[in-house]
Amino acid sequence: MIRAGIIGGAGYTAGELIRLLVNHPQVRISFVHSTSNAGNPVCSVHQGLIGDLDTVFCDSYDLNEADVLFLCGAHGKSREFWGQNECPAALKVIDLAQDFRDESEGYVYGLPEWQSSKISSARKLANPGCFATAIQLALLPLAKAGLLSSEINVTAITGSTGAGVKPGATTHFSWRNNNISAYKVFTHQHLIEIRRNLSLLQPQSLPPVNFVPMRGDFARGIFASVTTDCALSAEELSALYKEYYRDAAFTFVSDRAVDLKEVVNTNKCVLSVEKHEGKAVIASVIDNLLKGASGQAVQNMNLMFSLPENTGLRLKASAF
Repeated sequence: MIRAGIIGGAGYTAGELIRLLVNHPQVRISFVHSTSNAGNPVCSVHQGLIGDLDTVFCDSYDLNEADVLFLCGAHGKSREFWGQNECPAALKVIDLAQDFRDESEGYVYGLPEWQSSKISSARKLANPGCFATAIQLALLPLAKAGLLSSEINVTAITGSTGAGVKPGATTHFSWRNNNISAYKVFTHQHLIEIRRNLSLLQPQSLPPVNFVPMRGDFARGIFASVTTDCALSAEELSALYKEYYRDAAFTFVSDRAVDLKEVVNTNKCVLSVEKHEGKAVIASVIDNLLKGASGQAVQNMNLMFSLPENTGLRLKASAF
């Protein structure tokens, strides 16, 4: 059994991670750390886990008691953690924050549809951002073929859980309900990893990526619409995407329009690819807490421990 430790165990991503790991056939949770909740049952915070485990949050831990460590703290906390702790030589690390997504300090960027072989041999892994996952999966086939020739326009809407568990002015019910808004227009932090990785795939020249993120009136999911000029025919474009994702465990190309209910509560990304008046229009839908965070982290763990990618991740969408 793989022994798993979790740091920063009280947030949404940690709750989803625990839900997956308690049902994973090859994993045993060694500890769940939370300074603010130490001594309290995990299910007192993540109430959907009642009856699934009797673990309590700890305020101390022994990293030698884990084979894999998941860092689920806020952005910046992972570097702080390693400034205060020594990493055992045999420990594998999966960081769900953005601290090492530039692949610094030996971390591998964990987008399996792009570099599964590097992930399989990695000891330290940086899990991608949620918007970054949806947008990159919409663009990987075009970038790999060197076909990103003009500016890329992205509009993507996310559910309220994308803002984290801590309540704020734009997350509480009375503001979010029956409302929609744009934020961090052209400046969202996930643009850094998107531009970096697309430049690695298409090093000759990457056009501008213009990203308008939006807050939606729902809890879970990301719907990204990506548009760029493309000389391929509709048939060639569809064939390019289906070939690129032919062996992908969780990313699928649909022949119909996509919607969030196809993917919420799953680790899937579903894409639709259309051609309109010289432009490729790609829709990409994911669950921001699963394929955009904890589900992808488990998928990466499976690769790092030579397990089938879908182990513990055969989840059913809430289609109605």
